[in-house]
Amino acid sequence: MISITLPDGSVRQYDKGISSAQIALSISEGLARNVLAAEVDGEVWDASRPIEKDSRVKLLTWNDASGKSTFWHSSAHLLAEALEALYPGTKFGIGPAIETGFYYDVDFGDREFSSDEFKKIEDKVIELAKTKEEYIRKPVSKADAIEYFTEKGDEYKLDLIKDLPDGAITFYTQGNFTDLCRGPHIPNTGFIKAVKLMSVAGAYWRGDETRKQLTRIYAVTFPKASELTEYLHMIEEAKKRDHRKLGKELELFAFSEKVGMGLPLWLPKGTALRERLQNFLQKAQVKAGYEQVITPHIGHKNLYVTSGHYEKYGADSFQPIKTPQEGEEFFLKPMNCPHHCEIYKTKPRSYKDLPVRLAEFGTVYRYEQSGELHGLTRVRGFTQDDAHLFCTPDQVKDEFKKVIDLVLYVFKALGFENYTAQISLRDPENKAKYIGTDENWALAENAIIEAAAEKGLVTVVELGEAAFYGPKLDFMVRDALGRKWQLGTIQVDYNLPERFELEYTGSDNLKHRPVMIHRAPFGSMERFIAVLIEHCAGNFPLWLSPEQFIILPISEKYEEYAKKLSDVLKDSDICGLIDFRDEKIGRKIRDAEVKKIPYMLIVGEKEAAEGQVSVRKHGQGDLGSMSIEDFKEQIIKEIKV
Repeated sequence: MISITLPDGSVRQYDKGISSAQIALSISEGLARNVLAAEVDGEVWDASRPIEKDSRVKLLTWNDASGKSTFWHSSAHLLAEALEALYPGTKFGIGPAIETGFYYDVDFGDREFSSDEFKKIEDKVIELAKTKEEYIRKPVSKADAIEYFTEKGDEYKLDLIKDLPDGAITFYTQGNFTDLCRGPHIPNTGFIKAVKLMSVAGAYWRGDETRKQLTRIYAVTFPKASELTEYLHMIEEAKKRDHRKLGKELELFAFSEKVGMGLPLWLPKGTALRERLQNFLQKAQVKAGYEQVITPHIGHKNLYVTSGHYEKYGADSFQPIKTPQEGEEFFLKPMNCPHHCEIYKTKPRSYKDLPVRLAEFGTVYRYEQSGELHGLTRVRGFTQDDAHLFCTPDQVKDEFKKVIDLVLYVFKALGFENYTAQISLRDPENKAKYIGTDENWALAENAIIEAAAEKGLVTVVELGEAAFYGPKLDFMVRDALGRKWQLGTIQVDYNLPERFELEYTGSDNLKHRPVMIHRAPFGSMERFIAVLIEHCAGNFPLWLSPEQFIILPISEKYEEYAKKLSDVLKDSDICGLIDFRDEKIGRKIRDAEVKKIPYMLIVGEKEAAEGQVSVRKHGQGDLGSMSIEDFKEQIIKEIKV
């Protein structure tokens, strides 16, 4: 007998060799019908794979991320089977699951392939799925694996096999298709009820431009047809919310080839939006005891050598700026933290002075590859809402918890209610990627884990996702469409204070090293605004909207009255404009709706005579007439954060 520990802590006894599918059946038939795979001692296995020793087991369904990943990887194999049946002689590269489905890289030989053939392939996938063929795992020797794919003439699988150790190679077969794969897979193809091929692109084998370009087919599958319908609806909604599209329509930002790729230009309305966000956070930071600083956009090479950024990122940075002085080099600032360390060093510090909290909306520059640039979410110049806290070791946890409170305050004010805190730790198997001692890493990682637990955050732990100088807490936010974004981040760092020889005088009158906390609730202004645009579809909260009202005179006779109303509102810091165009009122209302201006104030003969405004709200319609003073008071209440 073996002991199986389930996620709720309960322990069940089973015969040695029982499978996860059988464990599920012993709990309930309904659960057994939905189990796709299982996590056994932290490793994802086929549900049919025998368990030979005491283990911790988590049964995975479609509701689990690892369950979805297994489902989509299995679907990639089914897609490959359909392609092989329809296009004999096709060769296959890799077919991994990705966050939104899967892809397979294939070589069709001399055959032209286009999206016109998607429907035929989708029909074949569903035809094969209905056969409910099992995914059968088979360990094979390296020699046998080479022989099999040599006979098939598939050089891509042979290229993959050469890097694999003998004794660690497995094949998976379903129906008439066998693939090189370590798995795991779902029990059988019958779980796959709906498929949609999304797009086709080119991809060089192993990302090497000197090798053949394969055809990459992206697809997604679901266990229910209704879920595919919902997903496609979400895709269409995402297109409408695309921040690049709305940014142009709402005149928020632009890009110019002459200025350079990945370097956004903020237009007046976008600048107003940014400034409101910045003022909101600055106000909260002042209350929390932060001091604002400003640092240059460049720094001497030695600054980044000291910090370690040159060693880790120098090759991916913009080229150095050389001065007339021989051997002198400067770099565009990739990070604000080294500059803040130097600010800390400008005067002696005592334990009584700590914590020191330095904040800056600092613009930094990183040379992202042109193919990776994407609107505001991936740029080469961006502004971080950066701050660095210098504290004593016994202050770390409390300061970390206060930063968590600040991040959650920001999320609440902006309507981000669905988030998970990711505890990002270093990879214990690859410590060469990081700087600092094991002792300091242990202290930093424990501080984050304890602080997150004490704040009651829903957390996940990810190994290998730490910054090179320390672990971090990353906030993974889901937007209105359920998409996941990494926004706010908090990091504990024992290493930069060591590298910069930062000190404070302790109560024992001896010199000590402070601990550094890096934090950015927005992450970067650019990325945060992109996510915010898509989250609210450009319908910003009133306090954040660049234009909070628009006055629509019915004719030019009422323009003077409109100007008086506008002055009254602007005197109370309520921002807006007047539509002076010689257009019918219906057209003016429609255009204001398209521009997503929160309030429309219509003025004509009746309103001017009675000192009133007729109020319409974006997306809601007519709110009736009221005095400008009543409207002003209503707006002032609404824009309080």
